[in-house]
Amino acid sequence: MSKTDQQTLPSERLVSIDALRGFDMLWIIGGGTILENLLQVWENPVTEMIHKQLEHVEWQGFHFEDLIFPLFLFIMGVVLPFSISRRRQRGQSLPMLYLHILKRSAVLILLGLIFNNLLSFEFSEMRWPGVLQRIGLCYFFAAIIVLHTKWRTQAIFIAAVLLLYWAAMMLIPVPGFGAGVLTMQGCLSSYIDQNLIPGVLYYTYGDNEGIISTFPAVCTVLLGALAGHWLRSERSGGRKAAGLALAGIACTAVGYLWGQVFPIIKIIWTSSYALYSGGLCLMLLALFYWVIDVKGCRKWAFVFVVIGMNPITIYFLQGCVGFEAISEFFLGGLAKQPGAIEPVILPLGVLAASWLLLWFLHRHKIFFKI
Repeated sequence: MSKTDQQTLPSERLVSIDALRGFDMLWIIGGGTILENLLQVWENPVTEMIHKQLEHVEWQGFHFEDLIFPLFLFIMGVVLPFSISRRRQRGQSLPMLYLHILKRSAVLILLGLIFNNLLSFEFSEMRWPGVLQRIGLCYFFAAIIVLHTKWRTQAIFIAAVLLLYWAAMMLIPVPGFGAGVLTMQGCLSSYIDQNLIPGVLYYTYGDNEGIISTFPAVCTVLLGALAGHWLRSERSGGRKAAGLALAGIACTAVGYLWGQVFPIIKIIWTSSYALYSGGLCLMLLALFYWVIDVKGCRKWAFVFVVIGMNPITIYFLQGCVGFEAISEFFLGGLAKQPGAIEPVILPLGVLAASWLLLWFLHRHKIFFKI
């Protein structure tokens, strides 16, 4: 067996997965703000393009920023076949696995509610859905499916749900608008959210993490699970990377073509969006896996791995720890100096403070797992 093959055995922890998760979280904890603010310092076509890509589209279309959330869900799915297999090898029974899945989902949902000001007890003014809530729900459904089915069934489930979601959105009439209306005000997803979700909705007419859009989001996780099954196979590292890349190209192409009749809309997680973003996730995974785990070029990825080992921790702490105040304390004077690039310096301080905290946890092997 060659050295390269030894580095890609399915039993070995794949550094590329932690690195890709860290790359994803980097944009959330300050990386995106730094690049986005370049426009305030150097206004030119390049910085204008970067600024645009680091903003969500208002409704229909796709920017780089619209890849961040599905990439996290996708990576969660990649890990599922590995984690479930390890727990089964340890002899955990089905009830124990169910309890683990239920507990993890419940904690994620609770953290999301706390993040949305649950402890203020102003329930009528609170937004009940959210990012962590969707992660918890998607994890629950996807984990149960992966636990009880093989990869072929999971692929069929993805296709069936995406097709049914398309049919529902296009064929079920919405009172006052009719069927097949894909606007914020008139789409089926918004109508259901308005009638079933209490409190405040994210975009007035509906919610980014609404009820029925959760189902295609589960498909994003399961697409990651299919990639995880592929990575666990006994194929060579090069063949695995190539397979992921080809699958990514195919999904992106199908998603783009589907988007001509069922538009790519992140807010309601249309089927075309699930496939288009999922294809990009597959290609990113292929790149990270080939460079880091197949070719063994790992040192450069350390900055991402540090973030990727404690992703939920740093996401939650963004709302609890004053990283902006820390940045202002250390870099506020420098940012106000003549010729200083304040719009970039202060966000850079936020990112540095966040990363140093994660590095401290990583160095002391403190990993908060849910």
